[in-house]
Amino acid sequence: MKTRPAPQFTGIQTYPDRLGRFTMRIPSDWHKFDLDFGKEGILASPSSTNTHTYVAVWVEKLAFQAEAEDADDISESFDKGLAQLSNISLLESENLVIGNLVKLERFYTFDENGVTRKRKVWAMYVADWLMVLTYQGENVEEWEHWYAMANQTFFHFVIPPELFYATDRDLNKKGTPVARVPRGKPKK
Repeated sequence: MKTRPAPQFTGIQTYPDRLGRFTMRIPSDWHKFDLDFGKEGILASPSSTNTHTYVAVWVEKLAFQAEAEDADDISESFDKGLAQLSNISLLESENLVIGNLVKLERFYTFDENGVTRKRKVWAMYVADWLMVLTYQGENVEEWEHWYAMANQTFFHFVIPPELFYATDRDLNKKGTPVARVPRGKPKK
């Protein structure tokens, strides 16, 4: 039995979102693709022809600003969406709320075209943005093979401080006046 060698990094590239909403690191030798259906973001795959193994992020402007109190409803709706996948098996599920930032993390397998695929997903509701970071393996074996590299993308996914602070409940209380700091010399 021949053992497949572990993937090795030949370099890392930082991908900056064109509007500054995030940065993420991806292996520099992975192939980059635009997303389908007009979604904003990027898909990176170790293959130039078979994109069933990939890391991707897409960003969407929301019609509302997510708040901590919405976390249970958001989670329930997200899981209802996942339940539509064929033969889904939820392996891990975690919800995290920091201020008004709501992050859902899911690991699951599902069937697509007769193949069992595996995914790790972060769905992050950051102020009035939805950011979805996904790692998918073409099958479970491919998922395990590339996981260490893809996990680095998750580890190095960065939301800029300005956007992160927009989710801070103490800084953004509705109806709370903004303190004005006097600038320059007072008028006489």
